[in-house]
Amino acid sequence: MLRNTSTRFFLIIGLALGLSSCSTLREIESAMTNLSRCKFKLDSIANFSLAGIPLSNKASISDISIADGVVLAGNFAKGKLPAAFVLNVAAMNPNDGTGGSKRTSATLTSFAWTLILDNKTTITGNIDKPVTIPGTGQQVIIPLRMELDLLEFFKNDSYETLVNLALALGGVKGSPAKITLRARPTINTKFGPITYPGEIDIVDREFKAQ
Repeated sequence: MLRNTSTRFFLIIGLALGLSSCSTLREIESAMTNLSRCKFKLDSIANFSLAGIPLSNKASISDISIADGVVLAGNFAKGKLPAAFVLNVAAMNPNDGTGGSKRTSATLTSFAWTLILDNKTTITGNIDKPVTIPGTGQQVIIPLRMELDLLEFFKNDSYETLVNLALALGGVKGSPAKITLRARPTINTKFGPITYPGEIDIVDREFKAQ
């Protein structure tokens, strides 16, 4: 009798644990599905400077003063043309509780990225601190600080070509059109961090999901 009672007890406990595990797996699957719906796109470029010279108020090479031109040409002659700017990435979390999805905020704990500039793979980096994307369907801007030497990656290009590239990015009519950001987001959940299974290419034309 004791043996039968013990057997029934362990069967009940095992069944309960099994059901609990299934429930947890369903919750994890739901969390991954919802979080994978987070979308990203390149929004804008701000504070672009070339060899320390701001370009945001310049539309063409002719707008560059003689003094600034001397600085740029001097840097180019020395084999260095440092660029610095902020790449603003727009993130949107559509898990706002409508359409059958559960309203879920997403906190990015890692956003490992590679900057592809004019089809050339350049620098890599990550966010400095976690970024929360609320489940409101509204976009959040993630500013990424970029610093690179253009001549390190475009050794065979002329002075005019590189200055025009810089103006296309950070001049008066500048945009991220020549940039692709290859990223692999990691999002924190109650089950721990979940990293996207692969990298995503983020561009300026549309929101990109996993």
